[in-house]
Amino acid sequence: MSQSGLVAITSGILPPSVPLQFTADDATTAVPAANNLNVFSIENTANNDNGVRTTASGSTMTVQLTNRKTATVTTSDATPTVIMTFALGATPGIYYFEGNLVAHDVTDTSGGVYTFVSGFRTSGAAATEISSEFKDVFEEASMATADFSISASANNFVITVTGIAAKTINWNSFLTYRFVS
Repeated sequence: MSQSGLVAITSGILPPSVPLQFTADDATTAVPAANNLNVFSIENTANNDNGVRTTASGSTMTVQLTNRKTATVTTSDATPTVIMTFALGATPGIYYFEGNLVAHDVTDTSGGVYTFVSGFRTSGAAATEISSEFKDVFEEASMATADFSISASANNFVITVTGIAAKTINWNSFLTYRFVS
């Protein structure tokens, strides 16, 4: 092993090797500014089978969690309320959706957890639910009349929640998907 070039350093810690650039999945490049690279994360509805990708710009690298969407809503009555709408896009194909909802009844300090899977087809202009969702319901007794549903509207996948009269319920939904055309 050669020590050539280190003649000027007589003691102490050797200087580190610092990368000059970082290349992202999409072939864009981030270049550290003053030896600093900003790394951020975001969620993204973009279709990517790996579920994660990176992009770069300037001195920033962004890690994107893809094929997912989250949403929140608060209900105060039993009126069905849309919590999430997911546009299926102009490319005909099949979607597999998997997700969950968490509900907290702040009035009674109780809650519920709901899961689902569902298949949809899009013509590129209109959505069709292939089969009914399968759902698990884990809820406390006071949440028994709360519910959710999945439907197609125009060319969209839609999740609707139904709260309880005179109860304030905070809902949080999480959706992942796969798509093939």
